[in-house]
Amino acid sequence: MPGPSVRRVITGHNAERLAVVQADEDAQGERFTLIWTTEGFPVDNTDPGDGGDRDVGITLPGGTVLRVGEIAPAARSPMHRTNSVDYDIVLEGELDMELDGGDRVHLKAGDVVVQRGTNHAWINGGNMPARMAWILIDAEPVRIRERILEPTM
Repeated sequence: MPGPSVRRVITGHNAERLAVVQADEDAQGERFTLIWTTEGFPVDNTDPGDGGDRDVGITLPGGTVLRVGEIAPAARSPMHRTNSVDYDIVLEGELDMELDGGDRVHLKAGDVVVQRGTNHAWINGGNMPARMAWILIDAEPVRIRERILEPTM
């Protein structure tokens, strides 16, 4: 299933140090649409590379990942955990977030989840796709009473 088509507008600076639009284009990925990534902290805003072209997994060790995707009607993601803090933004539609501790929260367009290395799944019980933006920022693995909670993705 292809990822959603997303307009990507990327800014930068010209030789005169003025802000300019460097790219204004539609992007589309295979399953999710990768918008931008960064490596290292603090981020180098003078890097001439296209952060959308970087080869990444779900997360990027030492960096950030911004992607957009859709959860289809009647679909459920696998339960998963990443070594990141995630800012999950519901852009369109509605869906539920389920945690392995049993909590389940219904989310609507405009809602934001701050996912802190927790094991979770996305469930779309409706009849319309739910479009989400995910911003993943590399984080230390969660450690509880000397046990490290390993990522599953």
